[in-house]
Amino acid sequence: MTTQTKDYKGLPMEGPIARWYAKNAVRGRQAEFEQAARAVTANLPAGSAILEVAPGPGYLSIVLARSGQYHVSGLDISRTFVAIERQNARQAGVQVDFHLGSASQMPFGDNQFDRVVCQAAFKNFTRPVDALNEMRRVLRPGGQAVIFDLNAETSQADINREVGGMGLNPLNAFLTRFTFKFMLLKSACNPAGFTQLVARSQFRTCVIQPEGIGMAVWLTK
Repeated sequence: MTTQTKDYKGLPMEGPIARWYAKNAVRGRQAEFEQAARAVTANLPAGSAILEVAPGPGYLSIVLARSGQYHVSGLDISRTFVAIERQNARQAGVQVDFHLGSASQMPFGDNQFDRVVCQAAFKNFTRPVDALNEMRRVLRPGGQAVIFDLNAETSQADINREVGGMGLNPLNAFLTRFTFKFMLLKSACNPAGFTQLVARSQFRTCVIQPEGIGMAVWLTK
């Protein structure tokens, strides 16, 4: 009997774990969401369709939707997160179409979106090439995907500076540094590794820009 590999690493982000994350993920990160939204929408005409893959609590999708210029959708594998995303969008007074599903098998037709964005989640995918191919499939010709994620080459000093700017109490700061060092960095790619990963996908090529402790990977259909 074969065992199907789940589409994410680690524990499922459901129930109390997801709710704890939703309460803490936004701390000190509003500027990050705003910066990511500006990058995603640069030179993007009004009326364009944007998909966020693995939006978690949905904060970036909500920022993207606030201008009212774009049709914003989200796709998350966590039922708890989808419920939280929808509640957060209602409270923010914005329209985002959040869907339940896997990044490796998206419930969308071909050529539906002008931009696809994935922030701080791609390193957790167990089928990254399939996820890349799905991003390309749902993009319209000429559309772009951007993946914001941690750079595996980030130093501990850089992480300490990043965590120091989050405004966390000492215990949460310690736990966050621990998570970066022993969990997140182990799953992350460096630019060379990500380039090799993209080469195995239907995108073939990418442009990588360093951003603090992370990187932005741009892919064009």
